[in-house]
Amino acid sequence: MDFMTGMRISGSGMTAQRMRMNTISSNIANINTTQTPEGGPYRRKDVVFESIPEAKTFGEVLLSQPQRDMQRVQVSDVVVDRKAPLLKFEPNHPDANEEGYVAYPNINLMEEMANMIQATRAYEANVSAMNATKDMALTALEIGR
Repeated sequence: MDFMTGMRISGSGMTAQRMRMNTISSNIANINTTQTPEGGPYRRKDVVFESIPEAKTFGEVLLSQPQRDMQRVQVSDVVVDRKAPLLKFEPNHPDANEEGYVAYPNINLMEEMANMIQATRAYEANVSAMNATKDMALTALEIGR
């Protein structure tokens, strides 16, 4: 594996984790949203990752050996959770139904925080891998002096 392939793979991981962090942040920000433009309470969202073969430029393909085991990650979809909303008895709330219940998003704050920590750690791991690749490239240049 060359240096640029390592950088592209780490970069794809960082991009995917950034999208995951944005989705988790949206879930946390809308934990009390009872009305959306679509109607009803906010629905929790989650990203779906998929691994795809590492794409190379035309020149890299001509000069390199085929490597079928190199994979990078990308976000393939953002799925909406279809769990039933949480009903809380608040008869004075403007969004209360006829019985006095308000539908809140079914979002578990602790689960979202755990997901956020996991996404942060994965992002940091990709940053470390990219920095290690950069250090190896700089060391290779130093050897050539």
